Amino acid sequence: MIIYNVTVSIDASIEQEWLSWMRSKHIPDVMSTKAFRECKLSRLMTGEEQGGKAYSVMYTAFSSEHLAQYQKMHAAGLQEEHTRKYQGKFAAFRTELKIIEEFRHEG
Repeated sequence: MIIYNVTVSIDASIEQEWLSWMRSKHIPDVMSTKAFRECKLSRLMTGEEQGGKAYSVMYTAFSSEHLAQYQKMHAAGLQEEHTRKYQGKFAAFRTELKIIEEFRHEG
């Protein structure tokens, strides 16, 4: 399983507007590419910079091929839309994670 994680630090003054846009526009647009099975939006509880709020958007890809296709055909346009809308108000970095094993609590 492959997770495409986008960590975003967003200016606190636009946090709620950004969250609303992510929920109503950006995440649905990413999911409509059909590259991902699910998405989890999380707020980082530690390590936030002064004046910013940090979030993690974790997209679970159907496969590494689906992720590669997303990156080739869709990622640049979707990232550009985000950058145009929030220029100077955010910082982001992306990571790809391959899950090698899962453990669950039984009880």
